[in-house]
Amino acid sequence: MCSGTRSCSASRPAWIEACSEPPGGPAPSAPRAPAGPSLGEVRARLRGALCLVRRLRDLCQALREAEADGPAWAQLHAQAEPLRAELAERLQLLTQAAYVGEARRRLERVRRRRLRLRERAREREAEREAEAARAAEREQEIDRWRVKCVQEVEEKKREQELKAAADGVLSEVRKKQADTKRMVDILRALEKLRKLRKEAAARKGVCPPASADETFEHHLQRLRKLIKKRSELYEAEERALRVMLEGEQEEERKRELEKKQRKEKEKFFLQKREIESKLFGDPDEFPLAHLLQPFRQYYLQAEHSLPALIQIRHDWDQYLVPSDHPKGNSVPQGWVLPPLPSNDIWATAIKLH
Repeated sequence: MCSGTRSCSASRPAWIEACSEPPGGPAPSAPRAPAGPSLGEVRARLRGALCLVRRLRDLCQALREAEADGPAWAQLHAQAEPLRAELAERLQLLTQAAYVGEARRRLERVRRRRLRLRERAREREAEREAEAARAAEREQEIDRWRVKCVQEVEEKKREQELKAAADGVLSEVRKKQADTKRMVDILRALEKLRKLRKEAAARKGVCPPASADETFEHHLQRLRKLIKKRSELYEAEERALRVMLEGEQEEERKRELEKKQRKEKEKFFLQKREIESKLFGDPDEFPLAHLLQPFRQYYLQAEHSLPALIQIRHDWDQYLVPSDHPKGNSVPQGWVLPPLPSNDIWATAIKLH
């Protein structure tokens, strides 16, 4: 009995160092691993093995502290043996390369699928944000267009109302002028009628007194002065209305000209921005700290510095030749755009930059 105890005591450190060795000699040949282990099964096996390792580690520590010939050591050793056997059974599949490789492949597929899902979620979120930004920009454009249309309609309505009012006043003035001319014609007809009646009375030997002629002439002069005064007043009103209408028409022409100039200016700036984006890149994509910014500052320095403009002009003037020079040509009025890429490789390099 003592010899058996000594042999166990002698073999105890070796067992503690290699507790995974199964009892009863070498382990039998491992069974063939299943074709497709699930990740849940692998996770359960790993958790179970980890729990067994923790329990065996505690028992090993207790065995080191216990006396070799004592009953406690034998009891602890008896508890450790089934745990070691169970751990060896659990580790049979976990130590096989095919089983572990299949588990790793499945885990990699799951990881990639989760990465794809997260990437798609980020893309969808970015698309939603971009769509929301585009929708907000469209709403702002629609609001600006609506306000502009309302302002144009109101302005045209005010112009039409003003023109209608001016036309109404002008028509009234013309009507008054027509009434004045009709009154002048009536006075001439009365004067002619009196002359005819006076001649007829004279042929009959009846002569009206001189006071009657004076009274008639006095009334005619008074009416003529009144009609003349009203005619001058109506003509002044007509001239004022015509001046007002001409002023409105002139303002309308100015507004149309300013609108046309504004559209041409916007078109010019768009073309300029397009040319500059071709030369220097889009300013939204290339911030101030970008590598191309020094070149942009160099080529646009004449717009911000008078000495630079004079120097650039001086450099250009050095190449002036007579107009009849066979190789002479005019100075370009704008940017000299680069030619199109000569091949696909060069186009790819331009897109990358």
